[in-house]
Amino acid sequence: MTPFVLPSNYPRFQRVRNFDELVAKPFGNGINALCWERTLAGDFAEVVGKLGADEGIATIDEARLQALPVSAAGRVAIDAMIEDQRRLRELGLDPVLNCIDGYPRDEAAEVVSTDVYSFHADRATIETDTWLCTYYGAPSEGLRNDEARRHVDIPETRARLLASYGGADDDSFLGYLKEHSYDLHYVPSPSARLFSFGVGHLWRIAVDYPGSPVPPCIHRAPATLPGQPPRLLLIS
Repeated sequence: MTPFVLPSNYPRFQRVRNFDELVAKPFGNGINALCWERTLAGDFAEVVGKLGADEGIATIDEARLQALPVSAAGRVAIDAMIEDQRRLRELGLDPVLNCIDGYPRDEAAEVVSTDVYSFHADRATIETDTWLCTYYGAPSEGLRNDEARRHVDIPETRARLLASYGGADDDSFLGYLKEHSYDLHYVPSPSARLFSFGVGHLWRIAVDYPGSPVPPCIHRAPATLPGQPPRLLLIS
């Protein structure tokens, strides 16, 4: 399964022309992912190099960005990231910029892995969306809803989870699946065509919440490979 950038002719995905349209466009008619496709100026590689190699996930605040001794091209990159955060904060959101060398693995998973390397949907108790942009490094990957199946809907997997639960397949078991987020994780079909969120593009994707008019957008963090540079990721 080879990721490709910005799928065409996929009814759940839509490009927008600018930030205002990204904000205003409602999810509906099956559309659950919006992308402001853009090419950002600036030297993001320099910014990552100046940040240094922190193991795991390092949250980068504006003061740390502004203090970096970078070239003019590095400053352009910093200004672009700060501007994105400003826009999102004006919407009442709480964006976070992370420099990511790797995510924790769900080492204890016996049946279904629930770390971010697994294809999953985000969930909330109120109406909301997920916003994200990879400025540098390997970008997030998406999975078409029609080429995905929840792990909990696969009979063999459900039987193993039921055995681990130790009870009947009833409402309490459904609560158990939800409590452990097993119901949010998906397996791609053998012929699935993954897509890449690309670098520099700002995305708004649908979340699983009560009353959502569309199914959630399924995505995952890219695999962490030896020798790869850290990711610079904005998420809200």
